[in-house]
Amino acid sequence: MRAALRRIRAAGFLALTALAAVLLVFLAWAHAVAQGERPAAIAAFDDERIRIETVAEGILMTPATAAAEVGVIMIPGARVDPYAYMDKLRDVVAGGAPVLIVRPAINLAIADQRGLDALIDGVDAAERWVVAGHSLGGTRACLVAAGAERDGDDRLAGLLLLGSYCANDLSSTALPTLSISAENDGLSTREDIATRADALPAGARLVEIPGANHASFGDYGVQAGDGPVTASDDEVRTVLTMEITRLLRGA
Repeated sequence: MRAALRRIRAAGFLALTALAAVLLVFLAWAHAVAQGERPAAIAAFDDERIRIETVAEGILMTPATAAAEVGVIMIPGARVDPYAYMDKLRDVVAGGAPVLIVRPAINLAIADQRGLDALIDGVDAAERWVVAGHSLGGTRACLVAAGAERDGDDRLAGLLLLGSYCANDLSSTALPTLSISAENDGLSTREDIATRADALPAGARLVEIPGANHASFGDYGVQAGDGPVTASDDEVRTVLTMEITRLLRGA
């Protein structure tokens, strides 16, 4: 009997040790983020048309002049540095729209269970917000939007997907929605986005950026499994600015 108990204790100890090792490996992986490229970040910080500050929720970018009523909450892709999105979005901010780039829990948007209320807690840069996300950040943005719609939160102004698609069904809503994809995206492919397009709110607008790939929506280097890129950063920024501004004006 005692020998059997010792074996059970030993097996339990080994199982707990293995679980702890797996957890440590997972946490190390989750915290190994794709760093934002320094030149792009400097370009954003040097842009006199905008102000950038670190807040509890993440990175808040506001126009140097008066801000618009509607802002953008940007949820990064999995294990991507929030700073990697500043340069691509700075012209949107310069045009008047505040942008809050959030820091997801353990750098994984899909593991972050915060709703709209928690994401903008203490941030009064805008009265209403378009929830946006890149890659898995977009999948999380769809869930945030669904929760805000269910709660009747009138601060929700729209949904913006960048190289992403919804895993949940929002087709019964009329939420202003824009889905921007990349022609050469090797991770959120044309087929993936087309397959899930029926889950988007009625009237959703779909735009594709020629020559762009999955990593084109930020500035964090090459991403494994991605397609080739021929579109320049300036070209991608121009399309993003034009299309996002159009969404904000109609939200």
